[in-house]
Amino acid sequence: MSQNILLNQYNNLLEKEIIKLFHSSNLPNHFNYKGNKQFNNLQRISLIILFRRSKKALRDFVKELKESKWISWLQLKKIPSKSTLHSWLNLFKMKTIKQLFNIIKPKESKLTAIDGTGFDSFHRSRHYEKRVGFTQMPYSKVDLFVDVKSKEIIDFSLVTHHQHDIVAAKQFVNRNSLRNVVVLCDGGYDSEGFHRQIHDKGGKLYAPVRKMNKNSNKKYPTGWFRKQCLKLPDFMGQRSIIECINAVIKRRFINNLRSKKSYMKKREFAWSMIVYNLTKRLENEANCIDGEQKEVQSFFILILIFY
Repeated sequence: MSQNILLNQYNNLLEKEIIKLFHSSNLPNHFNYKGNKQFNNLQRISLIILFRRSKKALRDFVKELKESKWISWLQLKKIPSKSTLHSWLNLFKMKTIKQLFNIIKPKESKLTAIDGTGFDSFHRSRHYEKRVGFTQMPYSKVDLFVDVKSKEIIDFSLVTHHQHDIVAAKQFVNRNSLRNVVVLCDGGYDSEGFHRQIHDKGGKLYAPVRKMNKNSNKKYPTGWFRKQCLKLPDFMGQRSIIECINAVIKRRFINNLRSKKSYMKKREFAWSMIVYNLTKRLENEANCIDGEQKEVQSFFILILIFY
């Protein structure tokens, strides 16, 4: 019943989330006080999210937009051209995109995980690249901080060079509150200083201890926090969920970066993370509604059986 009321008020569940996101951001309707005002910021943000969600080229997205109902849903007076949409991608700075992302990220998390992965950023044919003997490829290092239960992303980082995983992990700890939060990591994050940093923020880190050198006389790792991780808890196996999230992002949302400039790569990936969190939130809400309906059906069946 609630879903029918929601659909009567909004044309689409995604539209509802985008409108809530825009109003929560406190962005103005227009950045300019004078000049052209054919499009407002709600329409710009909605079309950018739809473009990143489609994973298509700008020309193909604009062509298919003419056949979409989003034109009437967003009350567009004019269909933007390919160059106009491209200028919007340059219009929103990384600070604004992060502001939008912080609105939809999970606010209360108990069990989290941190891991890193890599994304290709190529514009050449791998076949001819191998034939000419040129194997150097642009590389982007991505680190994710996720909520294990909801599978939503709490924070992310992207750099265009090789970097150790723990560098971005320390940035996540500084930017987020970890009060009563458990963080699961692999052996690459086994560091006494990182343990202490998370402990000072009110959290707890579980990471497998690295293997000791056979020639060393030490039988136990150094550091009080590292010694506590010699025996890991039973829920440590849930750390593999972040590996599944990495695979889902590459298969469903973004498998490589198309932008050439480093700052545009960061914006492209940030918009994709907004799309991922919006999609995951809609899926979680749908699962909750289905679960409530099943509970109601089971309740009435039990009443009938009892009767």
